[in-house]
Amino acid sequence: MASVMQLKKQLNEYADSLFQEGFLDDHYKQIQELQDESNPNFVMEVVTLFFQDAQRILNELETALGQERINFRMVDAYVHQLKGSSSSIGAQRVQNVCIGFRNYCNEQNVEGCRKSLQQITQEYLLVKNKLETLFKMEQQLFAASRSASM
Repeated sequence: MASVMQLKKQLNEYADSLFQEGFLDDHYKQIQELQDESNPNFVMEVVTLFFQDAQRILNELETALGQERINFRMVDAYVHQLKGSSSSIGAQRVQNVCIGFRNYCNEQNVEGCRKSLQQITQEYLLVKNKLETLFKMEQQLFAASRSASM
């Protein structure tokens, strides 16, 4: 079993890479600062809510962009919602794609919107995967720290 120090080092390096690669921004750090002993799972709970919300919005966008007559105002409202929730947890790359997506909505550019939906889905799945890995690493560290202190 890896030592607590090794796990901590791996966790910090992995977390740093998420910021360097633009997956996360300072909003994520702000959420982390709100977590304490009274609410040790705060970050994971907030991010899990984001995952549920984002998945629902992506499904709505898929449906809306599959219509024969696309309601671009509705599509834009969904993208705006996703941009806000991704911004609130610091999912920077998802947020950035939303900005371009909204421009395509304003232009009523169907192809641009569909390509943006693919990009957003890809970025969402990437950040979801990265954060799930981060949480697993945190849980391993927590378990190793507890067993080391016993």
